[in-house]
Amino acid sequence: MNNAKIEINFYLNNKKQNLLVNPSDRVSKVLREDLGLMGTKIGCNAGDCGSCTILVNDEPVCACLMTVAKAEKKNIQTIEGLSLNGVSSLQKSFLKYGAAQCGICTPGLLVTATALLKKNSTPSKKEVEEALSGVLCRCTGYQKIITAIMNVNSEEEIEPVFHNAVGKRIPRIDGLKKVLGTEIYGADYWPEDSLYIKIVRSPYHRANFEFGNLKQWQLETEGLDIILTAKDIPGENKFGVIPNFADQPALAVSEARFKGEAVAIIAGTYNSISNLNMDKFPINWEPSTESLSIKSSKDKNIDNIHSDRENNLLTVGKVISGDPETIINRSTFQVSGNLETSYVEHAYIEPEAGSAWMDHDTLVIQACTQAPIMDRDDTAHILGLKKENVRIIPATAGGGFGSKLDVSIQPLLGLVTLKTKKPCRIVYTRNESMISTTKRHPSEMQASVSADKNGKVLSMIFDGDFNTGAYASWGPTVATRVPIHASGPYYTPNYKAVGNALHTNGPVSGAFRGFGVPQAAALQETLYDQLADICKIDQLEFRKINALKDGQKTVCGQELYGVGIYECLDALSETWKEGLERIKKFNEHSKFIKKGIGLGSCWYGCGNTALPNPATIKIGIDKFGQLFLHQGATDIGQGSNTVITQICADALGVSMETFNLIGPDTHLTPDCGKTSASRQTYITGKAAELSGKTMRSKILRLSNMGPDAVIEIKNQSIFVKHKEKEQRLELKDMIPDKDNYVLSSIETYDPPTIPLDENGQGKPYAVYGYGVQMAEIEVNKELGTIKVEKITAAHDLGRVINPLLAEGQIEGGIAQGLGLALMEEYIPDRTENLHDYLVPTIGDMPEIKSIFIEKPDPEGPMGAKGLGEHVLIPTTPAILNALRNCTGAIIKKLPALPHRVLEAISEANVDTRKN
Repeated sequence: MNNAKIEINFYLNNKKQNLLVNPSDRVSKVLREDLGLMGTKIGCNAGDCGSCTILVNDEPVCACLMTVAKAEKKNIQTIEGLSLNGVSSLQKSFLKYGAAQCGICTPGLLVTATALLKKNSTPSKKEVEEALSGVLCRCTGYQKIITAIMNVNSEEEIEPVFHNAVGKRIPRIDGLKKVLGTEIYGADYWPEDSLYIKIVRSPYHRANFEFGNLKQWQLETEGLDIILTAKDIPGENKFGVIPNFADQPALAVSEARFKGEAVAIIAGTYNSISNLNMDKFPINWEPSTESLSIKSSKDKNIDNIHSDRENNLLTVGKVISGDPETIINRSTFQVSGNLETSYVEHAYIEPEAGSAWMDHDTLVIQACTQAPIMDRDDTAHILGLKKENVRIIPATAGGGFGSKLDVSIQPLLGLVTLKTKKPCRIVYTRNESMISTTKRHPSEMQASVSADKNGKVLSMIFDGDFNTGAYASWGPTVATRVPIHASGPYYTPNYKAVGNALHTNGPVSGAFRGFGVPQAAALQETLYDQLADICKIDQLEFRKINALKDGQKTVCGQELYGVGIYECLDALSETWKEGLERIKKFNEHSKFIKKGIGLGSCWYGCGNTALPNPATIKIGIDKFGQLFLHQGATDIGQGSNTVITQICADALGVSMETFNLIGPDTHLTPDCGKTSASRQTYITGKAAELSGKTMRSKILRLSNMGPDAVIEIKNQSIFVKHKEKEQRLELKDMIPDKDNYVLSSIETYDPPTIPLDENGQGKPYAVYGYGVQMAEIEVNKELGTIKVEKITAAHDLGRVINPLLAEGQIEGGIAQGLGLALMEEYIPDRTENLHDYLVPTIGDMPEIKSIFIEKPDPEGPMGAKGLGEHVLIPTTPAILNALRNCTGAIIKKLPALPHRVLEAISEANVDTRKN
């Protein structure tokens, strides 16, 4: 490699730059590594995601593709340059309309939109979509991005909310840093002189391996500090999100069980690691016969993935009630079907990244995560440390959707720092992220449902095999959660559902927005449509007939209240009727282009399944009158920082702006549990409500004021007023506690659940959320293509804490549900980057209309329920039902790619001719 440096001159954010650089270096590297401008994000390093977009002479360019030599005499503008004269109108618009969620793609979107607006200050929706077609966003569903750009010239200001924050459209409180490009993600911070890390990974799906002379190779390679293998791990080389099933090594010992599994760590200088030639790395591989599918996992001629798990069976979950086999055979109507689903990649735009350093005797790790306490505990266990000697500081997460629940880089960073006594850092490549991290479980499912002559469902039998990959991860949770939910939100008196988690040598399958429920719902909801047709009942009315109602029991024998599924269905009744008439008229006059309309419903239990699930919130007031909220829940874009603050502020009776937010940080914040399973708004929100109420009670008691008094904290005092009476509490006169708080409250909430018995009977969740979506699509019967034109989504939130953020969750969830239905299929060895793995772009997205249903749950904070997981569940079946309604096609494998759609249409035509 020619490392001769050259001098270049260019303008960067209106300042002249004169740099000595390697001419082949990418502009993205120079901006971040040499100039310290972290606003330009690197999501793929291949020009596939657009997160690194900069302006070069006012034209958008991917900085990861442009060599710095081409910057000569150019005028370059980055996200940092958009706010040289203060927050720009476009940045303000992104804040106001909720266009940023996790924020990792926001700099690229803002820079690209700036280029558009310089040429056209009032672009049309189509022009916005065309301009932003090269920038991917995995969180938002794009609708709010388009709205923000098209309304950039609006003079309407964001009005401050002083009290009664719950229910208001409040922009996210952490949004300003996201739109300015100053938010710190995992790759954006590292201590000075940090070692850089490279992970050696298996190129095979299954192979034994043996190292050669590592010390000699290290001596012969310039710039390396250390090479580490499994034998260097001081603790137990095993982790897993569920302790009883923990089975995954941080570094494989002598056998790699999946492609991408880590086997060694190399640490050295940034330049040495970046230019490392691995051709002669001393490792010998002996590939063996792998099992990649559910079918091959049952092949007796292939060795089990784990010797102690016979037939590759990890675990079985089941729910049984009534006498389903007998009743289903006696029923007037019944229908059966099967569905296969594929691996789905999370495809968050931020690859895994982080850094580690020692703070006296404490190992500090800053990295992207959804579960800081779990990371701390697993890392301490692997490294043989006490928990109190490990500190996890979550960096802002650039998306997660479940995959960042599992530890990935944390113990590897920690091991390097422990062994070298030096700080270190790591940033995964896009390919590395995709081959080594978890996926949605592939599945093979069969089910039968029966009804009486009036359309009342009598019985359901469900059986599902779920490919959990090489290690357990969240496989036990999926196997348990699916049988509970496979009935859908309907009263089903006779029921049997079984979920099997099976090992293969495929990627590890973990948590992905729904924990297997989206797969099960895709089959159950399509069967409900078919059963409704057999019963000759309108598909929406059929769902109304069978919808769970307050006081009825679920398939687990749990009596529910605050059930909003009927209200969600009812909210779509008129839209559904109008849509049926409209598409009927269109299809009568169109032979090859057909329009379809379809429904999908969902329910989802919030939090852990029949397990302890606590969250703790602490509030403190110091003698200077500063109010602190210790909030340990990681906000991965869904808005928990904002929502939990809203709840706490209203419970205490103060303005949101009064709070100083601390955390998450395992040394500074109590355990709020992991960000998953739609638990933060409900569970941590409930803890925030309780803690706020406790603090309010303390203040009212000290001031001897009644429950209706108004509290205001200012000027080192607390003022408590009611009508003409006012009391003042002088904070400077109070004695502070060990945390320097003169007043504090700490409360824990743990949902009241009951463990499931051997038949799955019990109380798995205290709170459920509900939703119904209606998809309107256009199908080309000659090409097999499907264009989703509109989704109308009615979701029961119990109480809408923040409508702006709730809309964003619905829109983003629909985008992922659309991807699951129509395009997303991770195939090992083939779709390991964002070019070959397709996710919805801005041009793929339909119009989305959100309808909020508020049927309060008695357990939720102010009646609220969770939302994040629910919202993608109905999307896929709604699209599949719309396809069947206009073509007769029944999809047997997801995603519904054009060739599969054509096959299904052909099969439907054959069945029609037979009948």
